[in-house]
Amino acid sequence: MMLRALFTGLVALSAFAETFAARGERVVKEALAAVGGDRYLAMNDRIERGRAYSFHRERLSGLSRTTIYTRYLVRPEPPVPGFFGLRLRQALGKKEESAVVFLEDLKGWDITYRGARPIPDEDVQRFQEGQLRNVFYILRMRLGEPGLILESKGSDVVDNQPAELVDITDSENRVIRVWFHQTTKLPIRQLAVRREGPDRFEDLTFYSKYRDVGDGVQWPYTMLRQRDGATAFEIFLDSVEINQGLDDTLFTVSGDTKILKKK
Repeated sequence: MMLRALFTGLVALSAFAETFAARGERVVKEALAAVGGDRYLAMNDRIERGRAYSFHRERLSGLSRTTIYTRYLVRPEPPVPGFFGLRLRQALGKKEESAVVFLEDLKGWDITYRGARPIPDEDVQRFQEGQLRNVFYILRMRLGEPGLILESKGSDVVDNQPAELVDITDSENRVIRVWFHQTTKLPIRQLAVRREGPDRFEDLTFYSKYRDVGDGVQWPYTMLRQRDGATAFEIFLDSVEINQGLDDTLFTVSGDTKILKKK
C-alpha cells in the first residue's frame, strides 16, 4: 500500500514537472511571436538612439545622448552552448565623440579622440554575461540551445500588470526569471543573479513602451535597470531602426587609430 502511494506520488510529481515545462515553453513561444516571430529572428542589426542615464547610490552620475549599434552574427544550427554571436558599439554624444565596442571574441575597445584603448577582459566578459542573461538575446539567439530549460513559475501581478513567470536556465546554470505580460505576451521584467567571486548581485530590469520598429518587430523604448535594489541605469529611446546593413567597419578600429595601453 505504501509502495503504491509512493509510486502514485512520483507519477503526480512527474506530471506537474511536465506541466511546468510545457507551460514555460508555451509562454516563451508566445513571447517570441509577440516580438515579431520569424521577423524578429531575421533581425540582422539594430540602431537605437536616445538618452541614457547612469546612477551611483541612487544619484545621477552621468547622462548623455547615446546611439547603440547592434549586429547579430549567424548562429550555428543546431545551436551550440557557449556560442556568443553579437557585436555592439555604443557611441556617446550628439556627434558620437566617443564610443565603446564589444566583440564576440572577448575583445573590446574604448575609443576617444586620443585613440583606442583595449577594454579590460573582465569588463568584456561581464558585458557578454549580461547579454547571455538578456531575455531579448535569448529569444533571438539561444532558443533551442541544448540544455536550455524553460520552466513556468506560475502567474503574478507586477506594477498592476498580470504576468506569467518563467525561469530560463542554461547548461552552465545561468538562471534568469522573466515576467511576460499575460495579454500582450511581451517581456515586462527580468531578474538575473550573477556572482563575481564571493559577491552576489541581483540585476532587475524593467521594459516598457513597446513600439513597432519595422516589419512587425516590437522593441521597448524605455528600459530601467536596478542593481541590488538601487537604480543603476535608465534609457529612453527616441528611435529604433532595424536591418540597416551595418558592416564590420563600424565595429573595428581603423588602421590609423592610435592604440593606447590597456588600463
